[in-house]
Amino acid sequence: MNPLATLRALALVPARLVYALWTVLVFVGVGLTALLLLAVLPDVARRRAAARAAARTFLRLVAMPLTVRFPEHIPPGQCVVVCNHASYLDGIVLTAALPPRFGFVIKREMAAVPLAGAVLRRLGSEFVERFNRQRGAADARRVLRNASNGHSLVFFPEGTFARTPGLLKFHTGAFATAARAGCPVVPAVVRGTRRALAPSGALPLPGPLELQILAPLAPVPAAPDKAAPELRDRARAAILAALGEPDLTCCGDTARPPDTARARSARASRL
Repeated sequence: MNPLATLRALALVPARLVYALWTVLVFVGVGLTALLLLAVLPDVARRRAAARAAARTFLRLVAMPLTVRFPEHIPPGQCVVVCNHASYLDGIVLTAALPPRFGFVIKREMAAVPLAGAVLRRLGSEFVERFNRQRGAADARRVLRNASNGHSLVFFPEGTFARTPGLLKFHTGAFATAARAGCPVVPAVVRGTRRALAPSGALPLPGPLELQILAPLAPVPAAPDKAAPELRDRARAAILAALGEPDLTCCGDTARPPDTARARSARASRL
């Protein structure tokens, strides 16, 4: 190892610790303010607008400027946005970037997390069951019903994220919802969040973030059970091409996340 690189890394540790503390303080301060607003605002549209302002304020204060490329690709009407998943920061980025008419589809376990569950419910998020098939089917019908009523939704179709760069398998739920509702799927690519907030627990780093909105994809005229896989594959190919990262599903074990017990559990629990 290069001694100069080691000394440089050690010299940056105090600065990164100070930045990490500042990030925590900003997150708590902005989060509590947003929580109060969400508790008193009377309708979902205003709550989502407040959450969007809070997300933008947080990113600005922690020196993570967000650039949204090609926002004109978002249709004015109903659609389903699907995005790659790189870190815990992705939800904040999409909240800051997308119009307030979008709601998130989230694993049901989050509903039981203190404060987070209450915030997500106040924002009109859709919770879906991953382990109980009967309840999961009921959740899927509810999401579809809301989509059929004109709601626009955001999915992370990988269901989780890996520590190493690359795109995991996409689950079909988002695309089945879009196909049955007859609305376009809008692929999106988030960049910079893996570096900014690594899932390994490393100290956060300031720096630019980007959300690139790709061209919308219309469902092909076919039965939903055939249209959904085709739509999924088209969206995944578009995200892979724009992302420039490896496909973790097609290159054998060498391209997959480490086969630790934690990684196996995460893969098994994905939608």
